[in-house]
Amino acid sequence: MRPPGAAGRYPAGRGSAQAPEAAEARLGDGAADGTPVKAGRPADGKRRRPGRPRLAVVVGNGITGDSRVQKTAIAAARAGWDVTLVGRSSSKRREESVLGPVRVVKVPVAAHMRAVVAAERRRPHLRSRITQFGLPDDAAWVRARAAHAAWVREQSARAGWLTGEGTGPRAALAREALKGWVRVRRYAHKGRGRLYQWERRAASGAARPTGDWRRDWPELVDLDLAFGPVIEELEPDVIHANDITMIAVGARCAARLRARGLRTRWLYDAHEYVRGVEWPDAVRAAAFPGVEEEYIGRADAVVTVSGELAGILQEAYRLPDTPLVVANAPVREAVSARAGEGVSVRDACGLSQDVPLLVYAGWIGPERGLDTAVEGLAELPHAHLALVAAAKPNATLQRLLFRAEQLGVRERVHVVPYVPQEQVPDYLSSADLGLICFRHVPNCEISLPTKAAEYLHAGLPLITSGVRTLRGFVERTGVGEVFVTEDVPSFVAAVQRGLAARARLAGRITEELLHELSWEQQSAGLLRLYERLAGPESAARLAPRTVPWSVSEQPGLAPSGTPRPAGTAPPGGLPAGWRALGSTPVRLGMGCANSAGQLAGFARALCERRQDLSAEVLMQTHDQSVIYPADIYAIGERTGDLGFQLERARRVLGSYTHYLADSFTPALGRLNGGHISDDLPSLSAAGIKVALLAHGSDVRDPERHMSRYENSLFHAADERILQVLAKKSARNRRMAAQSGLPQFVTTPDLLEELPGARWAPLVVDVDGWASERPAMERARPVVVHAPSKRWTKGTEQVVPVLEELDRRGLIEFRMVTGVPWLQVQELVKDADIVVDQFAVGTYGTFACEGMAAGRPVIAFLDERLHESVGVRPPIVNATPNTLRSALESLLDDRDGARRTARESVEYVRTYHDGGYTADVLDGFLR
Repeated sequence: MRPPGAAGRYPAGRGSAQAPEAAEARLGDGAADGTPVKAGRPADGKRRRPGRPRLAVVVGNGITGDSRVQKTAIAAARAGWDVTLVGRSSSKRREESVLGPVRVVKVPVAAHMRAVVAAERRRPHLRSRITQFGLPDDAAWVRARAAHAAWVREQSARAGWLTGEGTGPRAALAREALKGWVRVRRYAHKGRGRLYQWERRAASGAARPTGDWRRDWPELVDLDLAFGPVIEELEPDVIHANDITMIAVGARCAARLRARGLRTRWLYDAHEYVRGVEWPDAVRAAAFPGVEEEYIGRADAVVTVSGELAGILQEAYRLPDTPLVVANAPVREAVSARAGEGVSVRDACGLSQDVPLLVYAGWIGPERGLDTAVEGLAELPHAHLALVAAAKPNATLQRLLFRAEQLGVRERVHVVPYVPQEQVPDYLSSADLGLICFRHVPNCEISLPTKAAEYLHAGLPLITSGVRTLRGFVERTGVGEVFVTEDVPSFVAAVQRGLAARARLAGRITEELLHELSWEQQSAGLLRLYERLAGPESAARLAPRTVPWSVSEQPGLAPSGTPRPAGTAPPGGLPAGWRALGSTPVRLGMGCANSAGQLAGFARALCERRQDLSAEVLMQTHDQSVIYPADIYAIGERTGDLGFQLERARRVLGSYTHYLADSFTPALGRLNGGHISDDLPSLSAAGIKVALLAHGSDVRDPERHMSRYENSLFHAADERILQVLAKKSARNRRMAAQSGLPQFVTTPDLLEELPGARWAPLVVDVDGWASERPAMERARPVVVHAPSKRWTKGTEQVVPVLEELDRRGLIEFRMVTGVPWLQVQELVKDADIVVDQFAVGTYGTFACEGMAAGRPVIAFLDERLHESVGVRPPIVNATPNTLRSALESLLDDRDGARRTARESVEYVRTYHDGGYTADVLDGFLR
C-alpha cells in the first residue's frame, strides 16, 4: 500500500470535466423514505432490468498500473457481471478503452470546487480589511513605500528652508512642528508596513484545517462532480468504491440512484489506514479521516486489505460487521500458465545465473526503508540489487542512487522497469531473494503487502524488516529471514542466512500457501459479496464466461457502447480473407501507424491473393486514435515498457520472415530507439526482409510543398508542428536513400520525395463500401466532408462555401468528425457527393472510399503527378476558389455526375481493391 500522494496520489487536476450543474440530481416525487415511486413499478418501488447485473468499479487514479482494481474487474467479468471500470483521465478529455469484456472509462477532473474554496480563503475579512487597507498586493506596498519616502524627503527639505528663513520663536516652532509631524508619519508608516507584512505571511502560510472536509480538501467534491454523472448514467446494481478518494463518490452516487428508484448498493474498499498515513499537509490529514468517518457507516459493506486493518476500522467506526478481507495477490492461474516464459529481471540487469541477486519491486518512498539495503550492499560484495521502479525516478530513488555512488556500489544497483501485473512473478523469479525493508509506520505494520505474495509466487524467499504483520507471517511460515528494522548489520546477516539457506526456505513455499495468497482465493469472497449486495434476482442473471487473466487495456468501443474484446478489430471483425500469422512460408509483419486502416487493407489483399502468406498488423494508439482493424493494439505509453519491448522482440525476431515498416516506425517498441533504422541491425541479424512504406507527411518536404501549392496544408500548420514535420520527413528521406531497402508509397505525389520508391496504391474494400442507394437522385443532394484533421484537408477554406450552399437550399451539408469508423461508412453510403481535400494535391483513402461507394468525389489534384504513373482519376478537380462552381456543375448536370460516379467505382476496382498493390509488393515478398 502507499499513501495517496507521490506516484499513487490523486492530485486535483485541471481540465474540462463536466460542469457542476451536470451533477444535479434527477429526483421525482417520493415515498415517505424519499424514494421516488412511479406508476408501473413493482410493489417494492425498484426498477427491474434485463441482462447481466451491472458493476461499476471506481478508482481515483488512471487505472493503468493499479493491479488490484484491474483484477477486481476481470474477476467480476469472468463471474458474469457487466463491468465498467471508471478512473481518472490524465488529459482534459474523456478516454474510453476496454480490458477484455470490461469497459474502461477515464474522466477528466476539473478544479471547480478547489477554485471556489481558494477564492473564499482569499476573500478579505474584517482584520485583513484593516491591515491591508489600500494595499491589495505587494506591488501596491512598494508604491506606498516610494510615496512615503518622497513625502519625507520633501518635508525634510521644507524643514531646511524654514531654518534659513529666520531664528525667531515662530520659525523655530514651525520647524519643530514639521519635524514632529514627519516622525509621527514615519512611525505610522512603519507600523502599517509591519501589519501588512504580518497579514501577508499569515495569508500565505499553510492552510489550517476547518474540520469540514469539503473546505479542507475540496478536490474530493471535484471528483464527485466529474465521476458522479458517469457512474449514474451506468445505473449499476453495485458500486465498488476503491480507496479514500472514492468513498464520497460511491456514497452519493448510490443514494442518488436509489432516489431514482434503483436498488443500487455500494461497498467501500479501504486500501489503507488513513489516520496512519503521514499526509504532506494538515488539511489532508484532517479531510481524509473526516470524509471516511462521514460515509463509512453508510456503506452497504466494507472491504479492506488485512485482518488487522479490518479490526481497526470496525472498532474506530463501530461498524456492525467486520470488514471483508481481500488481500491483493497474484493470479495463480496466470503465474502457472507463464511458468518459464516472459521477461527476466536477471536478464534486464545483464547478470549471469551465478550472481546473487536481491530484488525489490514496488513504490519507492522513504517509508520503504531501502536505504538499509543500499547501505548493506557495501558489506555484501558479491550481491546485486534490482529495483523494479517507474521509468522516471522520484526524489527517494535519486537519493538512493546517490548514496550508492558514495558507497562505491552503484554498479551493483540496477533500476529496471515495471512489467504488466500478470507477468510480475515470472519477471522476478530469476532473482534469489525478495526484499521488504519497511520502516515502523502504521500502514506498513498492519498488512501483508502485495509484493510479499508476488515474491512467493515467484519462488523467492523473503528478507523482511521487523514490522509486525510481516514478521509474524515469516515466523509462522518459515519462508524467509527477519532483520531488525533500519539495522544494517542485521540486514546483512539476514541476507547471508537467506542466500545460504535459499533452497530450504524456498521449499517451504507450498502450493497450499500460494493458493491462500492467490487472487482466485482472495476474490472469491468479494464475488460472493457482490451477489449478496445485488440480491438473488440480479445474481440469477449472472452468466460466467471465459476471460483470460492476461487481457490488457486496449483502445476503442463499439458504436453501440458494447466493449470490444482486446486485441481484435472494431465491430464487424477482421476483414474477410485476412489470415492470422501462422506457419506459412511467408510471414509478414506490419506496423505500426496503420494510417486510415491501410495496413489492414494490405493484409486482407495479400492474404486473399497468396496462399503462402499470413500477416500480422500491430497498431499503436493514443487517446485520439480512430481504431482500425489490427491483430495487436499497443497503447502509446506501453511501447516504452521493457516487457512490451522484449515480447515484441520475441514475436518479431522469432516469427516474421518479412516486415513492412509503416511510416518509418520501429518494429520492437522503443527497445532500440524510436525509428525503424534503430531496429534494422536486429531485423537483419534475424534474416527478416524489411521494406519501407510512406503515406504522406512522413516523407513530404514542407518547404517544397508550400512553394508549389498556394493552399498547401503546411501553410496552415502551427510553427512548432511545421518544424517537427520538416525534421522528421528529412530524416526519413535521408534514411530511405541510404538504406537500400525496397520502398513503397501509397500516393503518386510521394514518388518525387522518394525517387527510388514504387507506387503501391491505397487499398479499400470496394464491395464493403458499395451502396445500394443511387447517387444524385435527391432534389437536395447530401454532401459529406469528413476531415481527420481539419488543417490537413483545407477544411477551414471550404466549409464556408458548403455552408452557404446549404443555407441556400442547394445541398444538405454534413460535416463528419469524431465519428466511429463504421458510422463514417454508413454516412458515405448515404451521401450523394463526397468532398475530400484541397491542401495536398492528391487523393487519399477517404476519396477512394467515396468512389467505391459510387459517389462523385471533389478534391484538389496535381494532375501532372498522376499522369506520371499513367492514371487519370475520375475526380472532380477543384480548389477552394473553384469549389462552388464544381458543385454547381454537378448539380446542373446530374447525368454527368452519375457517369462520374460509375467511372469512380471502376477506377477503384482497377487500382485500389488490393490486386494492383499485391502485384507491386510481389517482388519484395517473393
